[in-house]
Amino acid sequence: MILKIHPENPGQRQIRIVTECLNDGGVIIYPTDTIYALGCDVFHSRAIDRVAQIKGIKKEKANFSLLCHDLSQLSDFTRPISNEVFKLMKSTLPGPFTYILNANNNVPKLFQSKKKTVGIRVPNNNIVSEIIKELGNPIISTSIHDEDEILEYTTDPELIYEKYRNIVDIVIDGGFGDNEPSTILDCTGDEVLILREGKGKL
Repeated sequence: MILKIHPENPGQRQIRIVTECLNDGGVIIYPTDTIYALGCDVFHSRAIDRVAQIKGIKKEKANFSLLCHDLSQLSDFTRPISNEVFKLMKSTLPGPFTYILNANNNVPKLFQSKKKTVGIRVPNNNIVSEIIKELGNPIISTSIHDEDEILEYTTDPELIYEKYRNIVDIVIDGGFGDNEPSTILDCTGDEVLILREGKGKL
């Protein structure tokens, strides 16, 4: 189904429809503060399998990010971070940044892999923020790519629905998306490295 949700004031009824779907192991496509993304509840192993299958990659090799409601969920998935990194995260989030952090032992169990790092996002988007808050868990995030050689990302939710209607449970229409991805910052070493320049400007 395609579900229209107001981007500024998401209706609670629609948010509950989405969280019930995620609780049941559903896979959704949703807007972020950058591009539309594909995801599921981080604690549903079979749903993660489905997301990996849709992307055409193996789960253990996937670089899925975790979308959190705020930084309070960090310690569930990451090793302790430095004060400098925490201050940087606090000053830029919610926002279009993905932080690569050292993962704790919970992450390899989730992905049945030997992952030592994890990408963390706190997007500045009311729809996905309300979904994560209502769900109580982070959700998996991986970008929706387009086959178009010029446009890398699909911005129109109607077109996304046409393409994915038979393989995901819900496509959320939160208006047109962006076509610029998040800025990726690697915080696993002594210095913060910019791995990809995206929408987020430091």
